[in-house]
Amino acid sequence: MKNQPLVNRVAQSSLVNFNLEDYYPQAEILVFDIKDYLFKGLILREKDFRQALKEIDWSQYEGKNLRVYCSADAIVPTWAYQLVVSLAAPYALAIRFGSEEEFLAGHYQVVLGQLDLAEFEGKPVVVKGCSDKPVPPAAYMEITRILQPVAKSIMFGEACSTVPIYKQKKK
Repeated sequence: MKNQPLVNRVAQSSLVNFNLEDYYPQAEILVFDIKDYLFKGLILREKDFRQALKEIDWSQYEGKNLRVYCSADAIVPTWAYQLVVSLAAPYALAIRFGSEEEFLAGHYQVVLGQLDLAEFEGKPVVVKGCSDKPVPPAAYMEITRILQPVAKSIMFGEACSTVPIYKQKKK
């Protein structure tokens, strides 16, 4: 055994590594907070709101993602969000409502739904666990839901240390 070359069995296996971070939004995520347009920080006045939106240079969102929400504890009518979208849509790549985590969950749901699952068919898949970007738990849930019908098994972590998540039943 002394002069035997080291063999990387992980590299030689049929294991497919899947890194959710590879699907993180490439374009910058900008924030539109409706709080900035409330009268006394509490009330949305339609006339004032519409006027304020007319004065915004919407081209600043060109090629960017836009996260829309209201950080104030105020009642914001649904149409206000619709109005923001109607003006930003010609410029922004994607527009979603909510917190950063909610924005990312929506992003991952769309992107992962477009995956070609052929490369995962009948193979063991390791979903990478550590990331430098804020990948939300919802993304891990979604990739598991999507891969389960096709993958032989799903594991979480790194190839050298995984947590089993799912294993296809033998037929």
